[in-house]
Amino acid sequence: MTSKSQYTADSIQILEGLSAVRKRPAMYIGSTDVRGLHHLVYEVIDNSIDEAMAGFCDKITVKIHLDNSVTVQDNGRGIPVDIHPKEKRPAVEVVMTVLHAGGKFDSDTYKVSGGLHGVGVSCVNALSEYLEVTIDREGTRYKQRYERGVPVTGVDTIGDSRRRGTTVRFRPDEEIFETNQFVFETLKKRFEELAYLNSGLEIEFIDERSGDSSVFKAEGGIKQFVKDMNSGEGGMHAIIYGSGNGTGQHEHIFVEYALQYNASYKENLLTFCNNIRTKEGGTHLQGFKTALTRAINAYIQAADLPRKYKVKLSGDDVREGLTGVISAKIPQPQFEGQTKTKLGNSEVAGIVSGLVYEQLMTYFEENPKDARTIIEKAVDAARARDAARKAKDLVRRKGALGDNSLPGKLADCQSKKPEESELYIVEGDSAGGSAKQGRDPNSQAILPLRGKILNVEKTRFDKMLANKEIKAMITAMGAGIGEEDTDYDKLRYHKIIIMTDADVDGAHIRTLLLTFFFRQYPELISRGHLYIAQPPLYRAHASRFERFIKDDDELTTFLLERVAKELTIVGDNGVEFAGDDLKGLLSTVRSINGKMREVGNVGVKEDLFRTLLDYDKRLFPENFEEENTNGLGELLQERGYSVTTEKEEDEIGSRTFLVFEDINGHRTRIGTEFFNSKMYKVPYIAFDDLRSMCGGLNFTVRRKDNVVEVDDVLELVEAVMQEARKGLNVQRYKGLGEMNPEQLWETTMNPENRVFLQVTVDDAEEASETFEKLMGDRVEPRREFIERNALNVQELDI
Repeated sequence: MTSKSQYTADSIQILEGLSAVRKRPAMYIGSTDVRGLHHLVYEVIDNSIDEAMAGFCDKITVKIHLDNSVTVQDNGRGIPVDIHPKEKRPAVEVVMTVLHAGGKFDSDTYKVSGGLHGVGVSCVNALSEYLEVTIDREGTRYKQRYERGVPVTGVDTIGDSRRRGTTVRFRPDEEIFETNQFVFETLKKRFEELAYLNSGLEIEFIDERSGDSSVFKAEGGIKQFVKDMNSGEGGMHAIIYGSGNGTGQHEHIFVEYALQYNASYKENLLTFCNNIRTKEGGTHLQGFKTALTRAINAYIQAADLPRKYKVKLSGDDVREGLTGVISAKIPQPQFEGQTKTKLGNSEVAGIVSGLVYEQLMTYFEENPKDARTIIEKAVDAARARDAARKAKDLVRRKGALGDNSLPGKLADCQSKKPEESELYIVEGDSAGGSAKQGRDPNSQAILPLRGKILNVEKTRFDKMLANKEIKAMITAMGAGIGEEDTDYDKLRYHKIIIMTDADVDGAHIRTLLLTFFFRQYPELISRGHLYIAQPPLYRAHASRFERFIKDDDELTTFLLERVAKELTIVGDNGVEFAGDDLKGLLSTVRSINGKMREVGNVGVKEDLFRTLLDYDKRLFPENFEEENTNGLGELLQERGYSVTTEKEEDEIGSRTFLVFEDINGHRTRIGTEFFNSKMYKVPYIAFDDLRSMCGGLNFTVRRKDNVVEVDDVLELVEAVMQEARKGLNVQRYKGLGEMNPEQLWETTMNPENRVFLQVTVDDAEEASETFEKLMGDRVEPRREFIERNALNVQELDI
């Protein structure tokens, strides 16, 4: 048997061959949407984390490149390259091409591992346009390249090396994935968690598309995690930390936890197993909750405390304001589902419960001041819960939660059948007045709200119940409030419609309402009862014509439809575009304009990018010198630029950059992978097609006797829009109150014409985190969100 430090081809065990991954990718990575895309990165970095957990790696670097390829590099032992005894080919090739092959099935190589389902990097390889693995091992550097899972080179020796480790660079296959755009924030959050869970491990994350970078290293481990999670709230006592192993046959199960109470009333517990976030909890969370409630109640009974504290506390009481992290390391974890969101090992609940209970009791006895602070907090929570229950009972006794005492501002409908009844929650009294006059009184009820409702994310339950606007909504819906007391079968309306203005204030009110429904009535959303009305943003009218238009895209489509019959666009070579051909041409130009904005966000100036698009040969930078002699240098010089190439060697490998310098000395450095990105390829191909079809990029717009010359293809859409607006008034609505009752009925409330968005929740955990980030007490996450998204704002209402 090999020792754990001898990581060789003998450590790699094969369970079954790779098949059907490309045919049914969702079976292996969950989905082919953005979640599946990110899962590829997690699978690769999990291998590096396994090296860190085994004690052989302390630095991981992750880079997203301009073409949305990703490099993950570690300084572990490097995947073995010797010949596999059974497969008779290099071990690295087995790992990369055989499903369920890897060192994590060999308990001497990895005691615990995050990737125990074993789909791993072979799956990533199968779903990538290309994957390159570089291994630095025992003084030598090796490299192999795969395309869509098939090796296209051998494991080549490419030189000597002073470092060790594995570097994997892959580009997700655009034929498989619905999107190939990685989200910096999603990956950043995962890497930050991994750094906390692996004390001393440094993870550097660089996004070359935006220039963002972060370095994560937490010497304090999960204690540091809890401290940072509580940074906005301020902890009420020192962080309580504990850890330990199971006993007997479970001695290899290791559990650690950290917890601290803060002054808020939110519970924030994160659970992990083998570094994988178990969003749905599982047996480790169950054990922790049991132990916490039991320990606090046991201490209350045993300690010398004032009589007012001698109360029996529930689990909800003891977890109010609690921030905690529970991490379990288990040799044979059983996850529910391939995406590993819930731990199923039954033995873990008892191990965690026993360990946490004993250590908490010891801590409380040694730190009576902290114990008293926690108990005061929990008893206060119990009293608040009791006050909320009494408040509910009081309003119920007064009939406020029954049909016999509906709020005065509610204009109810005549129908008593919930399935045909609709409740419009309307912003403001003026819009409420229009809605009441314009509605169908048989089936449509109107509840106007005054001002902005309470932000329930920051408010305790009993305070929320005291708010007039919220009480009116609860009363009107008739289903009650509170987890135990809500009866959805008593809901008086099966369509609850949020109808707010199309401005910033309206969006804020809509967000506050969504927060309320998501936190207090989650099943109302899952049953499909919640909708958002889509009042028109524009009214287009002429002398005998009126049209209401939902948004900017519909306005553009409408204007194009209106003018396409009367207008012709003529290219340089006389080719004419009319009707559907004209719409297709303008759609192409609009998509190019969109890519121009994207390119600006990665630091490439518009005039430089336009010059690269005007060059009539596709740039293949690996032969850049030859391309340069074909006229690119002359074109750049004509536009005020010079260009040089730079080679850069770093630990990740060799890369080529083009460096463009303008007459003012401003340099723009573009990695050659940019020319394989959609940002470059899509507009270049579109420009090239237009040049071929039209003989150039100048156009003439003709409408009857009117002729407009357009010498820049990117201004073609605006020139056509100006023509389309002639003789037409376009009014932009800011509020529902600007529409009279007939208009509001016709555009937004008439079932034959209206458009609703049904509110659904794809990922409850992600939704919860978003509400917490944007609506919670902590300012820092909101500030980061605003800074990150500032460049994407196209219309700012100040």
